[in-house]
Amino acid sequence: MELQPGREAVVRVAVATLWTSPEAVRPVDGPALTAGADISAWISGMDTDQQVGDCVLSQLLLGERVLVSELRPDGWARVVAVEQPAAKLDPRGYPGWLPTDQLAAVGPAGTTDTEASLVVDATVTGLHAAPDGPVVLPGVVVGTRLVPAGPARAGWQPVHVPGQAVPLWLPNGQLVAASAASPTAEQALAVAQRLLDVVYIWGGLSAHGIDCSGLVHLAWRRFGVLLPRDADDQAVATTPLPMGAERPGDLYFFARPGRKIHHIGIVTAMPGDAGQRRMLHACYRRRRVVEEPLPAERTATLVGAHRV
Repeated sequence: MELQPGREAVVRVAVATLWTSPEAVRPVDGPALTAGADISAWISGMDTDQQVGDCVLSQLLLGERVLVSELRPDGWARVVAVEQPAAKLDPRGYPGWLPTDQLAAVGPAGTTDTEASLVVDATVTGLHAAPDGPVVLPGVVVGTRLVPAGPARAGWQPVHVPGQAVPLWLPNGQLVAASAASPTAEQALAVAQRLLDVVYIWGGLSAHGIDCSGLVHLAWRRFGVLLPRDADDQAVATTPLPMGAERPGDLYFFARPGRKIHHIGIVTAMPGDAGQRRMLHACYRRRRVVEEPLPAERTATLVGAHRV
C-alpha cells in the first residue's frame, strides 16, 4: 500500500523525528533522516548547541500512528501525530514533517491493532529476525507498543512490525501486556528514573535523548496514558495541588512572570519541613536527565504542583 493524504500511516523505524519543516534540517541531522533513522548516531554527532536546535518538534516511536496531510515529491510528508495531544497547535495532534521512508501505510486488519498490544519495557532493545537471531531493528525504546504475531516460542515473542514482511522477535522478559488500569504515580516515576543521565535533546522523546516534557509524556505513555506533548498543555491536562501536598510522581511546573509554562519536572520526594523540594527532570542547562533538589533559580519560577 502507498501513503495517501487524508489517510493514517504508522512509523516504521524505532524512533522517528518530527521536524518543523524539510528546509529546517541541518547537515548534522543526516543519520536521523534515513530509512533506518539511526538516532544514536545522530545524537552522538551533535555538539551541545546542536542538541537544542529548534528544528526538532518531537519524536515518534515505532508503530505510532500519524495522519498524513501532505506528500511532497522530495520524500517528505506533513503529518499530525495523533497520539501526541497538542490542543493549541492542532486538535488532532502534534503537526510536523517526517521523511516518507520512515512511514508505512496502514496494512491489513490486525497489523496496527492496539487492542491486543504488548509494550516494550526494556529501556532500549532491538527486534530480532528469529529467536536468538540477528538484530533487524535496533534502538527500540521503552513505551513502544507492538502487536503479537502468534504464541511465544522458547522465551521469545513474535510481533508484527510496520514495514516488515515477516514478524520480528523480542525476549518475553522485555515485553509486558498493555493494561487498561491506570498506573500509580510511583510506577510512572520508576520508568522516568530509568532515564537518569540520558542526554537532553530539544524535542526528544526516547531513551536515546529526551526533553523535559518528553520525559513526562514517555513515563506515562509506558502505561497507556497519553498526556499532551508540551509542558504548558500538560499543566492544563493535570490536576493542580496545594503546594506542600505533592508526593513522589506528581509534577512541578515552572514559568517566568507573565510568561507561559516553560519547564516541568517529576517530584521525587515529599517536600521538607523548610520547603525543600526534589525532582527528576530533563535539564536544559545540564544537558541531561538529573535528579536533584530544586536550586534557587528553579524555586523562583515554580508556579505549581499537579497530579496526573
